[in-house]
Amino acid sequence: MNRVLIIGASGGIGSAVAATCRLRGDEVVALSRSEDGFDITDEPSVSAHLEAVQGVFDLVLVATGALEIGGAAPEKSIKSVTPKAMMDQFALNALGPALVLRHAAALLPRDRPAVMAVLSARVGSIGDNRIGGWVSYRSAKAAVNQIVHTTAIELTRTHKHSICVALHPGTVATPFTEKYLGRHPSVPAKDAAENLLKVVGGLSPDQTGGFYDWAGKEVPW
Repeated sequence: MNRVLIIGASGGIGSAVAATCRLRGDEVVALSRSEDGFDITDEPSVSAHLEAVQGVFDLVLVATGALEIGGAAPEKSIKSVTPKAMMDQFALNALGPALVLRHAAALLPRDRPAVMAVLSARVGSIGDNRIGGWVSYRSAKAAVNQIVHTTAIELTRTHKHSICVALHPGTVATPFTEKYLGRHPSVPAKDAAENLLKVVGGLSPDQTGGFYDWAGKEVPW
């Protein structure tokens, strides 16, 4: 039996991963804002909840995030950027995971491989950006990729078997994306969860610090 910690467990992907893990016999610790008052953007909240967690985990998944915050839709161009919308994106999609990763060393075992994964998005890839737009969301996801990569480097100094990665789950049919699916193919949250867990299960320590999609392919920075 594996021990799994899911942060953002009430969301579409987080809840699907939790359900899939439970079905396969894992022990799941689930944290979310709606169920537990876990506010990933608030340092005292993050510290209090994670310091109360007992033991270490084989998988820690940060599945929080939002495409729209406070009714602010993704920008069509740089001309639409506003300070509040951009800072809200960074608070939730970059700062929040960084606050969780502060506690990474205490959440992972030292004597065996374990995975710390943060949900990112392909639109956070600078190399893959061909059409512009979505400036704040793209930038926040690019930032979280850097945060994950940096954390991976630092973790290996004390946890040489650790695997810390950013994951792109693909386009998943959840309330998070329903307004933006359009002509893009999507998969149900259950399928996305199975895909992500398959990728996680195939990772090795020499892949730590990477950015991978739902099929296990490396995504350019």
